[in-house]
Amino acid sequence: MRIRATVAAVSGALALSALAVPASQAADGGFDKTTAAERFGVSRAAMSTAAAADEELPVVSKVTINGAKDVVVGTTAAKKFTVSLTASHSAGILDAYIDLWHGKDLDHIDGLLPPNEEVASCTAVNATTSTCKLTVTAVPGSDLYMNSLAGTWHVTAGVLANDEAGSIYWNDFYGTHRVQRLSKLTVNASPEPVKKGKTITVTGKLTRANWETRTYAGYSTQPAKLQFRKKDSNTYTTVKTVKTNTKGDLKTTVKATVDGFFRWSFAGTSTTPAVNAAGDFVDVK
Repeated sequence: MRIRATVAAVSGALALSALAVPASQAADGGFDKTTAAERFGVSRAAMSTAAAADEELPVVSKVTINGAKDVVVGTTAAKKFTVSLTASHSAGILDAYIDLWHGKDLDHIDGLLPPNEEVASCTAVNATTSTCKLTVTAVPGSDLYMNSLAGTWHVTAGVLANDEAGSIYWNDFYGTHRVQRLSKLTVNASPEPVKKGKTITVTGKLTRANWETRTYAGYSTQPAKLQFRKKDSNTYTTVKTVKTNTKGDLKTTVKATVDGFFRWSFAGTSTTPAVNAAGDFVDVK
């Protein structure tokens, strides 16, 4: 970590008091939240002294998590993704910090996804502006140790300017981002082949990652659309909507009309991403 003797006032949505949480103070879930002082190597005393100064602060113009896509994690494989921010200061940008954390506030953190690197990789856009990148890894069963962590997480953004004062921007509530449980969806249409006008039974199952058991479990009482596309078409149309049962199973019947593909389509929720089953072809005689 870079050591600075002084530091400019900390800006953003948080007051200075939010930065002064002792490093040893663990949240309810046992997580120590990184502070500006820890990341950039400044003392709380220096931070407090500089807070009263009218210093130029870094300005963050953009923060991007996982290419602006939800972070989706399954049952076994670790999910490594890139986080980045763009910031400006008249003296340029020296370092940056981004993490994701879960909890109702800084005193009640039950999930934390810190960056893998001690120092960000910053690329100058011009003399005053840089884009800085880091990576974050989420491990199911470890970082994501309970299913209730799925959903909206807070995003922390911090920036260290390249000036003598070591001016800092820090905001533990810069934004939010979703971390979700990977979903899977199957389909089976039978009988195959089938005579025109006869009944086709279409079944399927919607499951999602259970981070606690490291297995996939049925997602109950969720609406899924049964969709069909003709053999020579590229477009699916919705036939009907069916809810999964308590085990995540889907089942319905339709009349056979023409050759084509059936699939189930799930729109997703805040904790679980959208997913489409691969089409199952039915030959209508």
